[in-house]
Parts: sequence; structure tokens; C-alpha cells
Amino acid sequence: MIKKMLRLYFIMGSTNTGTADPLDVLEAALRGGVTCFQLREKGPGALSGNEKQKFAEACKKLCGLYNVPFIVNDDVDLAIAVDADGVHIGQDDEHAKVVREQIGTHKILGVSTHTENEVKEALVVSADYIGMGPVYATSSKADAKPVAGTDMIRTIANAYPDLPIVGIGGITSTNFTPVIEAGAAGVSVISAIAAAGNPFVAACDFKKAIDSILNEEGATS
Repeated sequence: MIKKMLRLYFIMGSTNTGTADPLDVLEAALRGGVTCFQLREKGPGALSGNEKQKFAEACKKLCGLYNVPFIVNDDVDLAIAVDADGVHIGQDDEHAKVVREQIGTHKILGVSTHTENEVKEALVVSADYIGMGPVYATSSKADAKPVAGTDMIRTIANAYPDLPIVGIGGITSTNFTPVIEAGAAGVSVISAIAAAGNPFVAACDFKKAIDSILNEEGATS
């Protein structure tokens, strides 16, 4: 179930959509076939306080209409307040063990990792999936780590074949194939959908391409 959820993992905040209404972009992406949505409300101009919670509630409602899991990045209090499906944290956020204790075992916990040791630590706290990257250079995160390529994804996928992995960082509809071939269950994108002229078409095309590769792999495995 978690692996299918990760196929096309859309990440977005209110500042990622330019002049377009972020809720319109999210709904278009959901109609287009994204399989998971993460609210990442960070950076200059990001919402806070009451406005952030209202926006999160609106995003969650849309995700519910399309039966797509709603994940909150980093903000555990917000995730609990809006009863999100889960939380995603990075290495510089609250420790995964503390987050797991706060959200319980019934919520999804995702952890960004960059090394095998970080993966092992995530597994200790029963992370449901890990994000690995940045696979390629990205402009969506000012604090992005050095580009990692797909080698670490392949290493971890071989060592932990049952662990759901989603590739993160600079992924587009033209460069995602090596990420899946390395062993990722799916890819996460921000700009490839949020900044697209037509988010619905972008999501549709992306999802079809990913499904095509994963279904072919399933048929030959």
C-alpha cells in the first residue's frame, strides 16, 4: 500500500504555484492522478498560524475527496490539529523517534535520508517510507543537500528490498526513469506540477509514464 502511495508524490506550499491559486493547482494535480500529497509550507511568504491551519484544512479536504493521503511536512502540531494522515520530516527537523511518539503508530511517518546510517535510524523508529535525494539539482529547496544521484537509492533498495523509497529532488517527467530503475517505488515532485502551465495534464502525463514503467517491471519480475 505504501509503495503504491509513493508513485507520484506531490509536494507543494502556497508559494510554489506563482500566480495560480494553490488550491486550484492541488485539485488539478489530484484529478491528474497524484497518489500522495505533502503540504510543505516553508520559505519567504509562507503562511503561518491560523492562515496556515485553514490552508492545511482546505488541502486535506481536497485530498479526502480523491482518497489521496495528506501528509504534513515537519509541523507535527499542525498535522495533529488537522488530523493529517501522516508527517514527513528531514534530518534537521524534530527527531523521528519523538515524532513517532507524538503521532502514534497509526499515522504515516516519512523520513528524508541521505546515507545508509540515516536509513537505519529511520527503520529503528518504524518509518513507513524514506525519501532519498536530492537525486538531481533542485531550485525548490534553498537548503538542499549536495546532489546524490541514484546510487544510494540502488544501494538501499538492494539492502532493504521491502522498504518503500521515494526519490526526491529535481525530478521531472524527462529524468525520472533512472530513479525508478534504481529501485524507488515512486518520485516526489514540486515544480514539475506546481509550476506547470497545466498541472492536470502534467500530473496525468507523469502518472501514465510512471505506471508504464512500474507495470512493465511487475510483468517481468
